[in-house]
Amino acid sequence: MGKQQKVRQMLKTPIKRLVLKVGSGVIAEPEGGLNQDRIEEVVKEVLYLRDRGIEVILVSSGAIACGMSVLGLKKRPSEIPKRQALAAVGQAHLIMTYERFFEKFGVRVGQVLLTRDDVENRRRYLNAKNAITELLRMGIVPIINENDTVMVEEIKFGDNDRLSALVAIMMEADLLIMLSTVDGLYTADPTRNENAELIKVVDASELKNPDFCELKGCSYFGSGGMESKIIAISQVLASGIPAVIARGRSGVVRDLLEGKPVGTFFIPSDKKIMGKKKWLAFATHPSGKLVIDEGAYIAICKRGKSLLPSGIVDVEGSFDVGDVVSCVTVDGKEVARGLVNYPSKDVERIKGLKSSDIEDVLGYKHSDEVIHRDNMVVCEGLAIDALSS
Repeated sequence: MGKQQKVRQMLKTPIKRLVLKVGSGVIAEPEGGLNQDRIEEVVKEVLYLRDRGIEVILVSSGAIACGMSVLGLKKRPSEIPKRQALAAVGQAHLIMTYERFFEKFGVRVGQVLLTRDDVENRRRYLNAKNAITELLRMGIVPIINENDTVMVEEIKFGDNDRLSALVAIMMEADLLIMLSTVDGLYTADPTRNENAELIKVVDASELKNPDFCELKGCSYFGSGGMESKIIAISQVLASGIPAVIARGRSGVVRDLLEGKPVGTFFIPSDKKIMGKKKWLAFATHPSGKLVIDEGAYIAICKRGKSLLPSGIVDVEGSFDVGDVVSCVTVDGKEVARGLVNYPSKDVERIKGLKSSDIEDVLGYKHSDEVIHRDNMVVCEGLAIDALSS
């Protein structure tokens, strides 16, 4: 089946839940503040989807740009405390603006602010999922943004592209739509190369090429731009969720669902990550690393086995039982991650040994495996570094 046929088939499949990400460039004025007409257009797109029986989760940027307008600033500050202050002021105005437009149609909204720390903790991850699920059940539109007010470098997502991908994965959405200031993914920089062509369909297998972004001219968009979108989309595709990048113009979502050619459509992998392993792969930040030998690499990545102490060459970092750790090859390539059964100080003592020797060395034995297969995800070839680096 050709790529275009796959796209048509996917668009005919009933969509029950959708994540719509709106970039700040779509709804913010160049000098700061919000474009009221654009906000209204986004609201109408959401209402169109709801009229079709689709649950919509809206991920919207724009808090800092809105704060700049309120406080009369012309330049976005680079200092985190100043951006936190702008977000605190602007987020209130952003949600109030959405609320005002949705209220015209009798629709209520609920604000959800997330940090990276909220999703790395398994319990808080599930709490966030439950809260958003309940909002949808009540007919309320969840409007999600990064909690810029409390962000620091260690907990910030970096941009809402990655946040929208994580929300789509967490909420098991059927489609992720990213509305941006560009038409989609091009073969080159369209502002510099008049021969640049819009790529209408991309298969997940094409994104496994580590040079894909460079080959397709993504790097010119910079941080938070097309390169960030490609990394984020790689994650949702690995979870079996299709995605679209399109220009945030009036009626673009309607055109897409009616089968008209819109932006760049990304076809997901046939083999997808399921359940808790999605959280392990895309929402966690490893507390340490286990350097594994060739035999352990083959056992984990080729044979679907657990990690035994005999395959561990070295231990990096400090971690406790139940923490997430990375399994890396001797050349530093991450190939898996999972929940560890022993603290780092004990793994250091049993590395390279047989499982039968664990109790003699430690005086106790939780299990034969340092990481059991059920608590491990193979991440070789996945774009997981966007949220873990």
